Amino acid sequence: EVHVVETGGGLAQAGGSLRLSCSTSGFGSANYVVAWFRQAPGKGLEGVSCIGRNDGSTWYTNSVKDRFTIYTDNAKNTVYLQMNDLGPEDTAVYFCAADGSNCELSASFGSWGQGTQVTVSS
Repeated sequence: EVHVVETGGGLAQAGGSLRLSCSTSGFGSANYVVAWFRQAPGKGLEGVSCIGRNDGSTWYTNSVKDRFTIYTDNAKNTVYLQMNDLGPEDTAVYFCAADGSNCELSASFGSWGQGTQVTVSS
């Protein structure tokens, strides 16, 4: 049975930082992809970033490049999303998803966490 669990999130001021964690289990040793999506109020799911668990390849949506960093600690089966220079536009519920094929397409991911709220005040 696979599990995806997010932790982190919370409240930050504009210009501040937060780190999200995504723990995964049940996927074995395959090079599966872990992604972060977010959903702002009144909007659809947006792909934020993703990483290949074994090959370390990464992708970022343009709006977070140079501000967010995704990385993995395979010993802990955890993927992190370090978010720096946050702005109010980053306010959203952030979801971790695993075992997908397209980092921009939420429908390609079969396993999801429960989501964690990130709120950035101006």
